[in-house]
Amino acid sequence: MNSPSMNADRIHAAEEQRTTGRLRAAWRAAHAPVPGVPRWAHLAALAVPLTVLPSGLWRIAVFIPGLGEDHGSGNLPAWLPTPVYVVLLSLFSEALAFTAVGLIASWGEVFPRWLPVLRGRRVPTAAAVVPAALGTVALTLLWTVFALVTQISGTTIRGEPVSEDYPGSAGGWSEAVFYACYAPLVLWGPLLGAVTVAYWRRRRAAHEGRGKGGFRNP
Repeated sequence: MNSPSMNADRIHAAEEQRTTGRLRAAWRAAHAPVPGVPRWAHLAALAVPLTVLPSGLWRIAVFIPGLGEDHGSGNLPAWLPTPVYVVLLSLFSEALAFTAVGLIASWGEVFPRWLPVLRGRRVPTAAAVVPAALGTVALTLLWTVFALVTQISGTTIRGEPVSEDYPGSAGGWSEAVFYACYAPLVLWGPLLGAVTVAYWRRRRAAHEGRGKGGFRNP
């Protein structure tokens, strides 16, 4: 006979297996490309979150007490601790980057079931393309243009000289790691722009195909 402890272990193992299965299914559903997505667009969309991840990990490692040096609170209000701000900023940046995956996945064409009111409805093409296009312009200007110009000129975006504790002037491995973590951000805007164009073309082709569906050549 099986002991109660053995039965409890089996039940716990079965629950863990079901949870793992649900997480895997959710991961596949969130990342799987819909029919008609070019392979290059699929890879570009998956690469966008990876361009943001290193800088987020660098911020957490450097600014959270116990993991890096104490850089103070800067201009943050007293009610917002630096570690909380850094973690929230990193999570927000990664979530924002992950929206690029929606441009190749099903949840970028049909609203997910967990969204109230909108669940199951088709996503208007403009509702995805316009924000993505604006984001492309803003991110390209910020990270691909301004960031490169300021690094070359040794100034901030405001044109002021960089501070003495600027990580890009630390020298040695600290400086190398900083640039290695932030350099991928140069690709964020261009990659998002390419995926946005592919999304717009695919949705337009699908719309034109539905419009011609009722007509056949004699």
